[in-house]
Amino acid sequence: MEVEYLNTTQTTPVATSADLSVLLIGLLKGVLYRENDERQWTALLKLQARVRDYVAVLNLDLVLDEAEGYAFLKSHPEPTEDDPSPRLPRLVARRPLSFAVSLLLALLRKKLAEFDAGGGDTRLVLSRDDIVDLVRVFLPDGPNEARLIDQIETTINKVVELGFLQKLKTAGGATAGPANYEVRRILKAFVDAQWLAELDERLTSYQGQLAGTTSSREEADHE
Repeated sequence: MEVEYLNTTQTTPVATSADLSVLLIGLLKGVLYRENDERQWTALLKLQARVRDYVAVLNLDLVLDEAEGYAFLKSHPEPTEDDPSPRLPRLVARRPLSFAVSLLLALLRKKLAEFDAGGGDTRLVLSRDDIVDLVRVFLPDGPNEARLIDQIETTINKVVELGFLQKLKTAGGATAGPANYEVRRILKAFVDAQWLAELDERLTSYQGQLAGTTSSREEADHE
């Protein structure tokens, strides 16, 4: 009976049920970071088997990285063409990325790998100028410097929206002034080691495509 849970020696089932509900709702909304909510993170570690069972009904997998301190939900891989399994609707929508966003994510992932190889701090923080310099290496020179920087800032803001960069507040607590960004380690879950191993070739390809795109725009401007 429900009244049994009022006994002080039997409060765990009620607390566990409440924790499970909060966990599921939070994960369906987005990423859970250990640093943001230690209590929720501890609850997830204890209840992860039940969370996996619940989300599996929704055609979702729980991705949990204890070392990096993040967890999120992703859709099950779609069945192959010769697989008779039914194709279920996707609860977690795919987000097509623009060319500029893909380039910046690739550069940030490479920077994160280099940072990890050096040891030391676990937080990679870059200034806006640092990120601009990362991207400019792969962009052909143009006559409008201000326009180029505006385009890069637009891309940075999009990566912030996607959750791979976090804009940090200044020492005074305000967001005005030169911006600093933390590269969120969840980026490692979306850009794997095999993809990273081929990164130099990909970046060379990106640079060629960007050069071609810029040349086409310049020709259009002269017409």
